[in-house]
Amino acid sequence: MRLAERGIPFVVALAAIAVGYGLSVGLDGYFVYLGMSAVVAGISLLGLGVVTGSAGMISLCQLTFGAVGAWTVSALNEAQAPGGFLTWLVLGGLAAGVVGVLVGLPALRLRGINLAVVTLGLAAAADLALVQLQFPGVSGGISVERPDAFSDDRSYFQLAVVVLVLCCLAVYFLRRGRWGSAWQAVAFSERGTAAAGTSVRTSKLTAFAVSATLGGISGGLLTGQVGLAFPASFTAIQSLALYVLAIMSGAHLIDMAVFGAVLWVGVPELLKRWGIPQDWGFVVFGVLGVQALAGGGNLGTTVRQVWYRRSKKEPAKLDLAAGAGDVEPVSPGPPVLTVRGLSVNFGHVAALSSVDISVPEHGVLGVIGPNGAGKSTLVDAISGFLPNAEGEVELGGSPLTGSPSNRARAGLRRTFQQDRVPPGLTVGAYLKFLARRRLTADEIGDALDFFGCPAARTPLSQVDVGARRLVEVVGHLLAEPRVLLLDEPAAGLPHEEHVAFGERLRQVPARFGVSVLLIEHDLDLVRSVCDTITVLDFGRVLASGPQAEVLADPAVLKAYMGETEML
Repeated sequence: MRLAERGIPFVVALAAIAVGYGLSVGLDGYFVYLGMSAVVAGISLLGLGVVTGSAGMISLCQLTFGAVGAWTVSALNEAQAPGGFLTWLVLGGLAAGVVGVLVGLPALRLRGINLAVVTLGLAAAADLALVQLQFPGVSGGISVERPDAFSDDRSYFQLAVVVLVLCCLAVYFLRRGRWGSAWQAVAFSERGTAAAGTSVRTSKLTAFAVSATLGGISGGLLTGQVGLAFPASFTAIQSLALYVLAIMSGAHLIDMAVFGAVLWVGVPELLKRWGIPQDWGFVVFGVLGVQALAGGGNLGTTVRQVWYRRSKKEPAKLDLAAGAGDVEPVSPGPPVLTVRGLSVNFGHVAALSSVDISVPEHGVLGVIGPNGAGKSTLVDAISGFLPNAEGEVELGGSPLTGSPSNRARAGLRRTFQQDRVPPGLTVGAYLKFLARRRLTADEIGDALDFFGCPAARTPLSQVDVGARRLVEVVGHLLAEPRVLLLDEPAAGLPHEEHVAFGERLRQVPARFGVSVLLIEHDLDLVRSVCDTITVLDFGRVLASGPQAEVLADPAVLKAYMGETEML
């Protein structure tokens, strides 16, 4: 069955090529030309779907990348460079990809409207520059030479369809791989991406590079279609309209990128036939885009959600009632994570003051304390999200320093109180992204069954909050870290499921070989899991030691005040 599923994209690709061939033969010359324009737009929209739809960044200069590809093809054609059109087309895409990386550098620090202004400014600057400079070959009337086998419009349309299909396959497999998962993750939470050991910088730059490469290929194809490249094909207003169309259609979905391309060509053509100026097409796209942005969705996602509801009426939930099976317990060993003198100051406020803790090998340390005690600040500091923290952190006897992603790759993982699980992935794809290693279907299935999580093929968008939190825990455990920091992992679970979760968590050191630092407000869960406890109060260690001694400490009871009945 898995082999059959893997072959489906190639079957669809062959079918698409066959449809393209049929259209090239069955349509008259004018509609073949429109078809070529739709193919060019489809490749450009695929690129926008990567950077905007998957990675969640605003890029308003997609046609500028197309201009880079067109410029490269035109210049190589004028110079009669070796390799021919197809080689020039690839080089044009690569040149645009390099420019995409350069454009993506501001995205490492800018977000939202600021990034939009930068990319739109680049598109406007490129538009003005192209009007002044013109493309190579235009002044001398040197038309771009198509390959001999594709010299007429019908055969060139067939070539364009093949290029589109290859681009679609590339995007499909990239999105199913680690890059694609990183794009989805960084769009939803940069902190969650870094905690998984993935570089946020690399994720953003690869999205811009792939998007720009596809834009460059589309620009090169357009040059082969027309023969000469003109600035009017790559204006800033067209880039803006293309972005709006990508948002409205949901161009991160391959079929919707193709559908958006049909709209890109079809709407102006319909306006022309109705005697309406074609520039009004930008108004139509603008209205549709505003509606999509106001509704917080897009056409492709809406269609898929309706389809999923029809196939499965209820969101996937946890099944913690099923027995997890007993695992032979492992005795805690020497400290694997040691924190000494950890201090964090926010201005004049001391969030942590000389905190010392140690997590034993194959053990579970509970960290408790009233609200505002500094528990989450402690996890942030240990995992590298607070670079201003002072003190020493050692993992396995070696200093633990650097960025959060570096610490994650060194063997320290963490979860968050807030939902950091990207809804655009399936459960299985998210687990593979977090694990950062090759997983078998049996490994995934066993880990999910152990925590009663939904099946690997379940879309995370159809999983409730409590289940998503546990899917996050499973993914980090499958990464096989030395230590996992859990920041209130049972949040979102009904209270009756906390005990069942505690039974699973107690078996984690023996089953997965991972030591755990658990931050939790539910003291019933803490009692059932943790042998040793550290209590924080106003950023200082109030008590630390065996569970019974700590929970009976009068100072601990006083710190909890209204929560003493829980103790």
